[in-house]
Amino acid sequence: MLICGASFAGLAVARELAGSGADVMVVDRYEIGERQTSACGIPTEWMKQLGLMDSERQRFDTLVIHTPHGTSRFQLPWTFSTFDYRHMCELLWRDCDATFETAKVNGRAAAANGDGMLRVETDRGVLASRLVVDALGWRRMLAAGDGYQPPDAPLSRGLEVHPSGTSDDLEVWIDRRYVPAGYGWSFPAHDELRIGIGSFDPRFHVKNTTVLLTEDLGKEPNEYQGNWIPHKLRRGTEGGVFFAGDSAGHCLPLSAEGIRTALYFGIALGRELREVVEGRQSREAAGARYAEFNDGHEWKFRWMLRVQRLIPRVPPRILAPLIRLMGTKRFVDWSFGHYLRIAPPEFATGSADYEDRPGDQQRHAQDPLGSERDLVEAERA
Repeated sequence: MLICGASFAGLAVARELAGSGADVMVVDRYEIGERQTSACGIPTEWMKQLGLMDSERQRFDTLVIHTPHGTSRFQLPWTFSTFDYRHMCELLWRDCDATFETAKVNGRAAAANGDGMLRVETDRGVLASRLVVDALGWRRMLAAGDGYQPPDAPLSRGLEVHPSGTSDDLEVWIDRRYVPAGYGWSFPAHDELRIGIGSFDPRFHVKNTTVLLTEDLGKEPNEYQGNWIPHKLRRGTEGGVFFAGDSAGHCLPLSAEGIRTALYFGIALGRELREVVEGRQSREAAGARYAEFNDGHEWKFRWMLRVQRLIPRVPPRILAPLIRLMGTKRFVDWSFGHYLRIAPPEFATGSADYEDRPGDQQRHAQDPLGSERDLVEAERA
């Protein structure tokens, strides 16, 4: 089995396959844990369920939201943690029994006739496997032809700096002084502040306003890191390849939270592939079930995208009292509870009682069999 991508989604797939007897190779152009591209925050319970607490840097039970006309403090119904990226990746890899190689994936290679193998071109040669996972990120390198490029794509853009400093508050700024459509943030992580700007409009350049927010907080910008952030769910299977993480759009609109969902969908995919390895289902059946699982979340992503598009249209003077109104305990518990259930932490240990199990959920997609047909037809081609 070949897993392309050694960040959260790819490592989650590999981790689920440990002990299955599968010959799993993970490839990435960077060493495991080498290249952090996000603020690295996740609901604490996910870290507990996966045994990753040693990587925790700081924990929060409140969220502070700033607008030009006021500040609100939300008492969260669950805690949120920042963590050390390299350490978490190393902990995930510790639980795998796969092999790892550094290689830059360039795309699909021409298939040979009749052997049922998928081929991937890398800078170190062509790799072949019957089971291939693309967890390489938003570029969707192994897709057959639905790739897209910014700024004409459903992508947000984010940039972050990591000055030294401490704070007790997890903070968000909804302020057009920093970004017309989007938000700024400060995620403390023990001895550093992860300060950044995310723009829902990929055409808006965020470097100057990242510097502005950092300086407004009395810090000097350093260690720039940024990335494009998908905000639209994409197909989980295509042309025989399985997609997880940013390559499948597994990043929540509005919040841009993608680590929890990368682990969630990576675990789901790993479980399906394990059944293939252990002879309990075919590759086609795994593709159909995983595609169904993926598509069953589309309506949740769609509603969050609607809210993402709505917030920039709200006049700033109305936004502040609206946020204060939403700060009631009843509303916060309800809204953040539903938000957590999009990818519940209990799923990590297989104990979640939720409506989106493969083959068991009520379908919300307009074409419920679309993704399944695509995979099966590709396998028969």
